[in-house]
Amino acid sequence: MRELTRTNDPVVISVIEGLLREEGIVYHVMDRNMSILEGSLNLIQIRILVPDDQESAARDLLVDADLGHWLRP
Repeated sequence: MRELTRTNDPVVISVIEGLLREEGIVYHVMDRNMSILEGSLNLIQIRILVPDDQESAARDLLVDADLGHWLRP
């Protein structure tokens, strides 16, 4: 699994999940509950992971949707 993005912005997370789901790209959201418990300190951010073999397609999808600036290097 490769990390695609990391943020606590619920709108960004929701949009990315919708795009990935629509394209049939498997993804896993990590630390959603921990980030809520932690509060607004931003110490723990929500991460979206995709399988290694779908990383390129997922990154291209986000770039095409003008969300490329949310991608992790």
